[in-house]
Amino acid sequence: MIRAVAALAGGFLLLGGLSGCGVPAEDTARVMEQTAPAVRRSPAPAVTATGTVVERLFLVHDGLLVAVERKVPTRPDAQQLVADLIAGPTQAEQDAGIISALQGVTAISSATDAGGSATVELSTALEVTGRADDVLPFAQLVCTLSSRQEISRVLFTRQGARIGVPREDGSLTEEPLTCDDYAGLVRH
Repeated sequence: MIRAVAALAGGFLLLGGLSGCGVPAEDTARVMEQTAPAVRRSPAPAVTATGTVVERLFLVHDGLLVAVERKVPTRPDAQQLVADLIAGPTQAEQDAGIISALQGVTAISSATDAGGSATVELSTALEVTGRADDVLPFAQLVCTLSSRQEISRVLFTRQGARIGVPREDGSLTEEPLTCDDYAGLVRH
């Protein structure tokens, strides 16, 4: 009998605690703002495993750049390479622990190549503190774009003017960059 009374009292306490949880009652429904989850996994990019052309991207594994080769149907231009970096790793690459420091980035307006150089136009500033995780997005872009035989250097601009971006050591430069500027971040 004492156990039954204790269980009943515990149930009432639980119900009382839930009803007074601090969320006020409202007479009408309202739209709640949704916040993005801390880690967003976007769908894996569509990659044709039977393509005839090799696309080489530099993604991230354990804080270092790794070259990933994918078979695609046509030779990607600079804009497509950047789009594939932003789309992130395939499911198989994710399963192997590979990520992209650029996944979901919206600050890149365009990427073009001409005369042996690629130019990446940023619409807004990317936060740069000199930390390795701030350098990785730039390293990914530079190494991926310069992996194409016809691109030997990469420039970054905003509104058409060169901007300073970090090298591997965190120092900023407005000069053209090559993958050699990030050699210590590339896993061989």
